[in-house]
Amino acid sequence: MGKRRRSREGALQVLYQIEITKQDPLQAFNQWKAHFSLEEGEDEFAERIILGVVGHRQEIDHLIGTHSEHWSLDRISMIDRNILRMAIFELLYCHDIPPKVTLNEAIDLGKQYGSEESGSFINGILDKIQKEVIRKSI
Repeated sequence: MGKRRRSREGALQVLYQIEITKQDPLQAFNQWKAHFSLEEGEDEFAERIILGVVGHRQEIDHLIGTHSEHWSLDRISMIDRNILRMAIFELLYCHDIPPKVTLNEAIDLGKQYGSEESGSFINGILDKIQKEVIRKSI
C-alpha cells in the first residue's frame, strides 16, 4: 500500500473522529499521529487533506448537496460523506494529483470502508462534479 493511500485512510479516520466528537481538527490529527507509526510524508499529506476539507467544508458540502440527486447531505453515510469531501478537496485544490487517481482512490476507500453500494455511489457523485464543475473551471 502506498504512502498516499495510508494518508487518505488516516485522513478519513480523523475526519470521522472530528465529525463525531466535534474535536478541534489539529488536536484530532495529533492524536492520530501519536497512535500510528507513520512513514515520512504520510502525516503531511493527511494533514493537508484534513485541514483542506475542514477549511473548505461549506463549499465542498454545497457541491455534494447539489450533485447528489435525492440525497440530502445528512442522509449520506458519514464514511461516504467524508470520502466525498476528501476527493472533492483533492479535485479542487490538489492540482499535483491527477483527477483519475483521486477518483480511483475515493472509490476504493468507499469499497473498503463503506457499504456494498458505496463505491458506485461515490463514483456517480464525483463523476458528475468532475464533469460539471472541475472540467469547466480548467
